Amino acid sequence: MTPPGTAARKRCVVAWATREEQYLWELELPADATIAMALEAARAACGAAAVCQLIPWEAAPVGVFGEPRERHQQFADGERIELYRPLATDPRERRRARVREQRKAGGRPR
Repeated sequence: MTPPGTAARKRCVVAWATREEQYLWELELPADATIAMALEAARAACGAAAVCQLIPWEAAPVGVFGEPRERHQQFADGERIELYRPLATDPRERRRARVREQRKAGGRPR
């Protein structure tokens, strides 16, 4: 229960990852905060660091714990909001290509 005279708050972690490193911003926001508000707060916390300039804050797909979400949606206390990088290739197509190569080489696909 929130003490009288204080606004309700909730915590979240905003995450962005490259192949080499993962970046996390732990935030505390108003209880009615949306994913967009959390991203804006993370962007402000990120500052002028070089990696912050590379993050597509406005365009990247977002989700919570791996589930796609819309930016206007709210999130629950303690959730992890993730910004997703675009895939270089479709994982299913990579798997099909690997199987084709293995079959050409006479091996069994794994």
